[in-house]
Amino acid sequence: MSAGTDLIESERQRRIRNRWLLSAPALLIILLAATGPLLIVVVYSFLTPGDYGNVKWIFSTEAWFSVPFERDIFDDTVSIASAHLTIFNRSVGLSLVTTLVTLFFGFPTAYFIATRPERTRELWLFLITIPFWTNILIRTFAMLEIIRNEGLINTVLMRLGIISSPIQMLFTDGAILAGMVYVYLPLMVLPLYASMEKIDFRLVEAGYDLYATPRQVLWKIIIPLVKPGIIAGSILVFIPSLGAYVTPSILGGGKNMMLGNLIELQFGQGRNWPLGSALSITLMAIVMIAMLAYVRNAGSQKGGAHG
Repeated sequence: MSAGTDLIESERQRRIRNRWLLSAPALLIILLAATGPLLIVVVYSFLTPGDYGNVKWIFSTEAWFSVPFERDIFDDTVSIASAHLTIFNRSVGLSLVTTLVTLFFGFPTAYFIATRPERTRELWLFLITIPFWTNILIRTFAMLEIIRNEGLINTVLMRLGIISSPIQMLFTDGAILAGMVYVYLPLMVLPLYASMEKIDFRLVEAGYDLYATPRQVLWKIIIPLVKPGIIAGSILVFIPSLGAYVTPSILGGGKNMMLGNLIELQFGQGRNWPLGSALSITLMAIVMIAMLAYVRNAGSQKGGAHG
């Protein structure tokens, strides 16, 4: 009996060992591809800037010091890096507003698709996913053609006699917001639709049968049921918005920078790779904090529900 059990256990361990050996090459590639570049960035953030880009292999924490602070070039006095703070506030603010605006437009869009007959839902989803077929650069230039001084909006308003001169919409925070909403709106619609599709609409009918108002049905029945989709869509929009580079660069014109543009500037014209690396890690830390807050909140809600 004992010998048979030992044989079975030995065979099980052999199978587990073989599985690990077979998956080891793929795991190694994933590990190197995921952590290798990140480790390089971390190392670079603790080095000294090179004279013409790149780095000098001399340990320094100046890059991390320069993220929140700056030194006066004349007397070395230390002050808050107001430019970095402004860009940080703009990035977080625009990302949050982008998330809220896409939720505002994405929620009724997803609800409309989810309430269509099944034979037509695929068509509506197809229309939502069409923008993904086009490069983000092309989509951003399309938005530029709409809001520039000689673009569609100003041309129509001037021909209708509503305005006498073009409205300056390009190279503003509003232009960046409009561009990011246009680019990331499908990322909000699809998770919302995935949650709404699973709703048992008999619950909505029951709410109306119990004399609930449309607002009460929305807040008491629909929103709680699609909350996972709201959270997932918000994360899918907020995270890429925070690190956006192409849209702010084109629609902001270099005057309204976000964190992605600031990081690129350090690796490009600024020739300060350690500072760019430190800013990159800072951006990643912000995203990680947001993700951990979401996971913790979701876990506490599940625990409360089970309790």
